[in-house]
Amino acid sequence: MKKIAFVLVAAGLMSLAACNKPAATAATNNEAEMTATLDNTASNIDDMAAATTNEAAANALENASASVTAASDNISAASKNGQ
Repeated sequence: MKKIAFVLVAAGLMSLAACNKPAATAATNNEAEMTATLDNTASNIDDMAAATTNEAAANALENASASVTAASDNISAASKNGQ
C-alpha cells in the first residue's frame, strides 16, 4: 500500500510541476529547491523499485521515477526559458 501511495504522490508532484508557471524571478528562486525535491523523490522511487520482488510493481515504480525525473527536467527548462 505504501508503494501505491508513493506512486500517487509522485504523479501528483509531476502534475503540479507540469501546471506550475511561476513568474520568472520566482521560478529562478524556487527551481533548485523544486528540482532537488523531485530528484530525491525519483531516487526514493528507484530504491523502492530495486527493493521490491514484484516485477510488475518494480516496472510501475521505474515508470513513476522516470516521470518525476521528467518533471524535474521540465522545471529546469522552464526556469531557463523564463530568464
